[in-house]
Amino acid sequence: MIRVSIDPAPIELAVELAALEERGAGGVASFTGVVRGDGGVTALELEHYPGMTEDALCMLAEQAMDRWSLLGVTILHRVGRMEVGERIVFIAAAAAHRREALDACAYLIDRLKTDAPFWKREWRGEAASWVEARASDEEAAGKW
Repeated sequence: MIRVSIDPAPIELAVELAALEERGAGGVASFTGVVRGDGGVTALELEHYPGMTEDALCMLAEQAMDRWSLLGVTILHRVGRMEVGERIVFIAAAAAHRREALDACAYLIDRLKTDAPFWKREWRGEAASWVEARASDEEAAGKW
């Protein structure tokens, strides 16, 4: 089972985790990304290329399913404006054993940061600036 969604609506963790737990997994590993207020950031705004972004996320989920013995993968990503403390992304992998779930979850977030076409703008009060790609994200993705 693969579930991919890009939506401005808030992410409901309990609902998403329960859907994966129902697959009969021995382990469900998840990652939740939250808007941080570092450096005076007051909000984050994400844009994407509809169709292309969903395809990229589906491809990542399929790669994880092929690489590990997974029972399910969920990738949810928000777009639009989000305030500090709001959830941005949720990734989860379900497997019979924890190692596969943990490795797949780490793979998915590392690859998503470099492979998915999202554009991020940080707001500091009334001023906004685009966020550049980070070398550390490329390094993390490269280990896979």
